[in-house]
Amino acid sequence: MSVKLEKPEKNVVVLEIEVDKEVFKDALRKSYNKNKHRFNVPGFRKGKAPMEAIKRLYGEGVFYEDALDIVIPDAYEKAVKETNIEPVESPKINFDEIPEDGNFIFTARVTVKPEVHITQYKGVDAEKVVYKVEDKDIERELDRVVKRCARKVTVEGRPVQDQDTVDIDYEGFIDGVAFEGGKAEGYSLVIGSKTFIPGFEDQIIGKNAGDEFEVNVKFPEDYHNKDVAGKDAVFKVKLNSISTLEYPEVDDEFAKDVSEFDTLEEYKADIRKNLEKQAEARTKSEDENNVIRRY
Repeated sequence: MSVKLEKPEKNVVVLEIEVDKEVFKDALRKSYNKNKHRFNVPGFRKGKAPMEAIKRLYGEGVFYEDALDIVIPDAYEKAVKETNIEPVESPKINFDEIPEDGNFIFTARVTVKPEVHITQYKGVDAEKVVYKVEDKDIERELDRVVKRCARKVTVEGRPVQDQDTVDIDYEGFIDGVAFEGGKAEGYSLVIGSKTFIPGFEDQIIGKNAGDEFEVNVKFPEDYHNKDVAGKDAVFKVKLNSISTLEYPEVDDEFAKDVSEFDTLEEYKADIRKNLEKQAEARTKSEDENNVIRRY
């Protein structure tokens, strides 16, 4: 692990922390061992599917969240000790990407304890902030877990809808001539993600698996490839398959799968308890920061 420290403003530091790829891989293995019982993978008993089989079915990022929860706090704590800073609040964590085979880099921006020469300490007024947990916070956290447990299933018997994932082969032509970079096979595209040329995704809606069709689009004037920018193009497309995300029903069985509790109400009560602890810590930290800033 390596750490770089910057001081962009008074009493604020930014730590750039680089975690060795082997450390992150180990965290992924721990995340897999923690969560493997939640996944149903055809051909394997529940909890016995290998990591790669689960990733192929549910996506590369299925184990990232818990792996990050393992890596980031530990790396941050070590970075704090290494740089001898004294944080007075929880850090704001940011990272650009999670590399498939490389070191994981993130930044932690945090307010640190200032050097104070006390001349007066009584009568300091500061705004009192109280963070409370509401029912909508419980539902939001529950929804996050539900989305994490979604599984990708193949769609049969209906055409493409918004938010489906399609597997397509395509080749693009301008004035009847194929252009460089305009061809792909087995390309995975989420309809509605707006990651493709404007108008392309809309023309796939309503098509069925096995269909072959043409998509007519116009490249934006500011498209990064100047050779095709502003030009009309025709894509010959084959729709190989359609899939969608299937979300688990939120009930007692769901609670058993994702937690140590037997009922949904027990699980929600535990979520509330944890969120209240976080709110209490946040309130305390914010109060301390307000006093420091006021003084």
